[in-house]
Amino acid sequence: MLTNLAQQPADALLALIKLHNADPRADKIDLGVGVYRTDTGATPVFAAIKAAEAKLLETQDSKAYLGPEGDMGFVHALMPYVFGAANPTMDGRIDGMQTPGGTGGVRLAVALAKKAGVQRIWMGTPSWPNHAQIFADLGLELKTFNHATKAGVVDMDALRAALAEAGPQDAVLLHGCCHNPTGIDYSHADWDEIAALIAARGVLPVLDLAYQGLGKGMEEDAYGVRRVLAAVPEALIAYSCDKNFGMYRDRVGAVYAMVADPAQLNAVLSNGHALARAAWSMPPDHGAAAVRLILEDAAMTKLWLDELDVMRARMNKVRAKLAEAGSAGAIDLKPLGGQNGLFSILPLTSEQILKLRTDHGIYMAGSGRINVAGLTMGNIDKFIADLATVSA
Repeated sequence: MLTNLAQQPADALLALIKLHNADPRADKIDLGVGVYRTDTGATPVFAAIKAAEAKLLETQDSKAYLGPEGDMGFVHALMPYVFGAANPTMDGRIDGMQTPGGTGGVRLAVALAKKAGVQRIWMGTPSWPNHAQIFADLGLELKTFNHATKAGVVDMDALRAALAEAGPQDAVLLHGCCHNPTGIDYSHADWDEIAALIAARGVLPVLDLAYQGLGKGMEEDAYGVRRVLAAVPEALIAYSCDKNFGMYRDRVGAVYAMVADPAQLNAVLSNGHALARAAWSMPPDHGAAAVRLILEDAAMTKLWLDELDVMRARMNKVRAKLAEAGSAGAIDLKPLGGQNGLFSILPLTSEQILKLRTDHGIYMAGSGRINVAGLTMGNIDKFIADLATVSA
């Protein structure tokens, strides 16, 4: 029976990691892997996480199961940051559950949408590659529209046209901030219009908030999610702590549902619990418990937010340096200064990307997506010069 399974292509990013690791050049640059790096190239454990883990080691008295909903203290501690401190439950209309990372949050959100009757989902492209894979695996029809124009701004005309075609049995997936892979985000005015369009069409919003705090700040990066939620009766929100707490390998995420009537919330969550039970049974506890301990302690919360500020400032410094260069050969670098988060896409051909890798030791995804945190003040001039060489 197992002989019926065909060989699947290797994951392109994992293959890129292997190629980079095997490259002996001392000045090689890794712009492919989507993790934050310091100016020395390290991806350290947050000091706040270290403090929380030490406390967890001292105080945790059991490893017994928590249930498919996971650590609800963690789920609820996040809510003021996501939905606003004034009324994080929207008068009892919002609650959630823990998931294995943001990927688990997206998958569970979309599985809930399908179980509720959604037949197709709209998504701007390019997007995080796993989005489309999740939709296909769940058997949903995917409809796409352009996320951004060639000028490097959001394509609101394409989004308007997509939502005009969408109907009440459709969902639309939107990145809350720090768009992956383009770094091109909606403005506040764009979000105001998007919220009104979604409400008018009766489309179910699925909001993926994977990089809160890495764009303009915790409050600023939540604007789009909060604006949509204020306009619609129902929504699903996937959240990741893997990036803004540096918990990549611990897989820390959540999914939230907002309902029109608080009396319906338990029924929605019960379906989420059943879907989770059949998929991963129960989420891993350690990372979520550490995040909960940070958010329950004012001193540790401040330490975490300060560390997040440092991360954001470093990436903004890299972006400013690229924008200041103006161009590299035929590549216009100025738009990168106005983009957000870890990622941007450079308009490079596959031949140019290969030449950067083979001739210059610069590794990036085949789409031209770069992780700007892979650039440092020590290697950015080399990157700009090498980019100019292949794109002249």
